[in-house]
Amino acid sequence: MDNKLVQYFILILGTFALSTSAIFVKLSDAPSSIVAFYRLGFTFLMLFPFVFTNKKNLKQVRELTKKQFLIGGASGIFLSLHYLLWFESLRFTSVASSTVIVTLQPVFAFFASALIFKEKFSKQAIFGALISIVGCIIIGWGDFQISGTALIGDLMAFIAAGVITAYFFVGQILRKEIDVVPYSILGYGMSSVILFIYSILTRASFFNYSKLTWWCFLGLAFISTVLGQVIFNWLLKWVSASTVSMSILGESVGTCILAYFVLGEVLTLKQFIGILIILSGLVIYFIDNKKKSDKS
Repeated sequence: MDNKLVQYFILILGTFALSTSAIFVKLSDAPSSIVAFYRLGFTFLMLFPFVFTNKKNLKQVRELTKKQFLIGGASGIFLSLHYLLWFESLRFTSVASSTVIVTLQPVFAFFASALIFKEKFSKQAIFGALISIVGCIIIGWGDFQISGTALIGDLMAFIAAGVITAYFFVGQILRKEIDVVPYSILGYGMSSVILFIYSILTRASFFNYSKLTWWCFLGLAFISTVLGQVIFNWLLKWVSASTVSMSILGESVGTCILAYFVLGEVLTLKQFIGILIILSGLVIYFIDNKKKSDKS
């Protein structure tokens, strides 16, 4: 699938699906580790049957090399660590501050792309990325705190941004070799095991939650992950990890819009301006990316 316009359209749909994450988490009443466990565990169960219904998927799973298994396991470790750090950061700092810092992952992605994959970025692409990052900061600026406790949460969110970037870069390497289902079940399976052990160690309850919370677990698995993150994993075969990271900056836009309609939260002028700035930066970045692709 080499059509850039189709790739970007799918990226937009995936980003919107991912934007539902914060809404489902907000509506649930379970601890962070349990929310993450069921999100990834249910996703694993949803994807696992496709191993046996597709001969190519089954063949790739059976023929996984030790190197591929280790890389897939590493992606799962990065993903579980990302969720633990991000969700734990919400205990120390505001939701807006944490989300804004987590979406700064293009900063890590640009450096890693240049160092690992020798990817080169034009001034226009960097300018577009910076504009979008400024838009994210504007949305959450009023919620940034200076207290020592808040700084701990902000640091956790910052590390979580770097970890999820590592997850996508590992995926970019492995997706060149195997299809999205074998890759995803490797990562989500490992993540589920890690989160299960962590939840036991922290004595979190796996049951006794409201019906709404269970629906939120399913929504996080199918909408936020299968239609969001798995779509990104699928696109990594054709799209760079830095481009995926850039598109995720749009997550805050979708979250603000959904929060207005679903949670009844007010869309402030500051948020509206931030949304317009983010979208402007993304347009600049992807137009430049399209031009570069057309020339190659």
